Amino acid sequence: MIRAARLLQPADDPDWQLVAAARARDEAAIRELVRRMNPRLFRIARGILPSDAEAEEAVQEAYLAAFTRLDSFRGEARFSTWICRITINAARMQARRPRPEKDHTQVTDDLAASAEVLVFPGAETAETGAGGREVRALLEEALARLPAELRLPFLLREAEGLPVLAIARDLGLNPITVRTRLYRARRHLRATLETRLRGGFDTVFPFDGARCARMADRVVEALRGIERR
Repeated sequence: MIRAARLLQPADDPDWQLVAAARARDEAAIRELVRRMNPRLFRIARGILPSDAEAEEAVQEAYLAAFTRLDSFRGEARFSTWICRITINAARMQARRPRPEKDHTQVTDDLAASAEVLVFPGAETAETGAGGREVRALLEEALARLPAELRLPFLLREAEGLPVLAIARDLGLNPITVRTRLYRARRHLRATLETRLRGGFDTVFPFDGARCARMADRVVEALRGIERR
């Protein structure tokens, strides 16, 4: 029987107690760790892989790898850092797997779908109603069109708020390379969003259909009233 590695207690790891319980196979602790880590791990996997389904599969594989090897986790780094690296490896392995060939129409449909449904996990509030969903969909479509080498650093920086040095460490890149990729990602996104928004302002504040007809009725009725005076 392999003995579990001694678990250190980093002062700055908010997940330490949950990890200790998860090592004892506490299902509630495992569920809570999954709940906490889902948004970040999904974003990481989706930053590497071209579809939601593949990203979810990679995240599941990462969880299984992490929790079956949890006895080897010593706590020398944060649990979140450790499992993020596992997710990056799982997603990269998934990206290298051969994909079944599809005809041109199916590939085009898949690309369109993946560009439209890059849904980031998180509860929707009243403030993020229809308008917020439309903005999010526009941003997600633009992000989905970024090359993976640009998308992942951008998501880690802008969605997760990680500093450049942490991104460089987790991705095994030079910090200068990370900064360059962030710059290129922002430039690509700006160009994509400008293209999508160009000429689109003629659709805002619509006043047509029944509203337009009612306005005409009110104006005509008011004019008749003036003539009768």
